[in-house]
Amino acid sequence: MEITQYQKKKLRGLSHHLKPVVMLGNAGLTEGVMNELINSLEHHELIKVRISAEDRQSRDTAIKSMCDQSGATLIQRVGNIVTLFKRNPQNTRISLKKD
Repeated sequence: MEITQYQKKKLRGLSHHLKPVVMLGNAGLTEGVMNELINSLEHHELIKVRISAEDRQSRDTAIKSMCDQSGATLIQRVGNIVTLFKRNPQNTRISLKKD
């Protein structure tokens, strides 16, 4: 899904108060973590994920894998916290239209 810069800005604002709902530990991106990520995206559409990886390259690889496997879009990355968005067509919670 293509997201405009305006929509990313709006989603960053909406995600400001959110706490991470998925934690990626030292075991990496396991099947269980991936299932939880997909379920959280389906329910919330906009989530934060905390990645506990030793180096930047490991975090970058994990973020790319999460986005590729779940179909989510990376909205923002601040340190080891990433914000992901994926539209749920059956239950749309977030409007991306201009106010």
